[in-house]
Amino acid sequence: MSVERFVLGTSETDVKITSEFLGEIVAAAADIALLISPEGNILSITIQDGADSFGNLDHWLKRPLTDFLTDESVAKFEDAHSAFLSGDTIRKHIELNHRDNASWEFPVRYAFLRLGTTNTALLLGRDLRPIAETQQQLVQAQIALEKGYEARREFDARYRVMLNSTRDAIVFVSVRDGRVKDMNEPAAALLGMSREQLTGAPFVNAFKDRSSGELVESLLNASIADDEGAMVLPSQTGRRQLRIVPTVFRAAGERIILCRIEPEGGEQGPDDTLTTSLAALFRDGSDAMLFTDAKGVITSANDAFLELIDAAHLSDVKGRSFGDFLHRGQIDLGMLLENSRRTGQMRIYSTKLVNDYGSKLSAEISASYLTGGTHPVAAFVIRDSSRVEAVRQTAAASPEDSSRNVMELVGSATLKEIVSETTDVVEKMCIETAVNLTRNNRVAAAEMLGLSRQSLYVKLRKYGLLNKGHDR
Repeated sequence: MSVERFVLGTSETDVKITSEFLGEIVAAAADIALLISPEGNILSITIQDGADSFGNLDHWLKRPLTDFLTDESVAKFEDAHSAFLSGDTIRKHIELNHRDNASWEFPVRYAFLRLGTTNTALLLGRDLRPIAETQQQLVQAQIALEKGYEARREFDARYRVMLNSTRDAIVFVSVRDGRVKDMNEPAAALLGMSREQLTGAPFVNAFKDRSSGELVESLLNASIADDEGAMVLPSQTGRRQLRIVPTVFRAAGERIILCRIEPEGGEQGPDDTLTTSLAALFRDGSDAMLFTDAKGVITSANDAFLELIDAAHLSDVKGRSFGDFLHRGQIDLGMLLENSRRTGQMRIYSTKLVNDYGSKLSAEISASYLTGGTHPVAAFVIRDSSRVEAVRQTAAASPEDSSRNVMELVGSATLKEIVSETTDVVEKMCIETAVNLTRNNRVAAAEMLGLSRQSLYVKLRKYGLLNKGHDR
């Protein structure tokens, strides 16, 4: 829409704006221009050529601008117009949302300009709909991107759960460089290497007398065989033959080989019945059982052990040192680990269990050092010996059997000599046992016997044990 001339009348001067001049202003600075009277009525409307999206706005003329603004924009315009009428210069642009016919809205950013000395305002506006549409598209793109990320995270979670829960040994190998992209624990156990060692490393490292290029080419050829293509390869140690069934697929433009691995020939995997029975024994057995790593850090424990130490959940003990629950702490743990590592097992070790509340319980512990897996594992079976100890103390209270040998000495020696001799024998036996258990570690032996190191040296010298073994 255009007008030929604007005439702004005052008592002294007239300001005349030709249509050519106003058209140049609109073309240079605005998509829409409104001439507003001091009363807030629309005197004229000029729309930039080519801006047909505004439609026909003739019905706006000589009507208040507020009739065509949304509720929140009315207050913004009135505040700015009042400031303008008071003589202030409106330096900031204001954004107004126009409405027409109830369902048609468009946002415009206006600049207030004063024409001469009059209170007539010229509003030069920029249509914000392209910006709003762009912002809306960005928001929709962001929402779509977030949904894509959520779907990818969900897919990745399903993939991880399936890979780690399946019993089949699975390895993913890149065709481009022959390196392992991912694998599960059964595959690591079957190949005799850890996941950390193989992930990212050449797949050929798990096999004997093979080159990387040859192995990948053979896997590709086997995957396209008419029948179920399979390869039989010797493991790196040469102790077993492994059967590999490859499947090739493409993901993100890269070819991947999915390798399903199983023992070849008469080799059988773990007996499912035995595995189930052992798991049930560990879970429901009456004896306390726990597994630790080579340093004695607890990795798993059954409910019977938790009951012995009054722990509510496995998380209360998992990741802690087993020595935290032994009476002599690291000394007990060191002897259990050292002896079981040296001989493979330790049948019975008597000590006391201590819980987090300070309660103590007599116990007998048997230990086994297992090296069949990827990493060494120490297994402990613990039995409550407090009742057996009580029975022994009761039996010891009866003089009939326990003192029969001592009674035979009566008449051949004085009472003082008999007591001294038997005491020395028991004391010497206890010291020898402690020294043997600690492998001649005098500090640990003194701690075990509840003696100071100096007192232990005195007794060792007394019984001629000082030069036995090598002092530490």
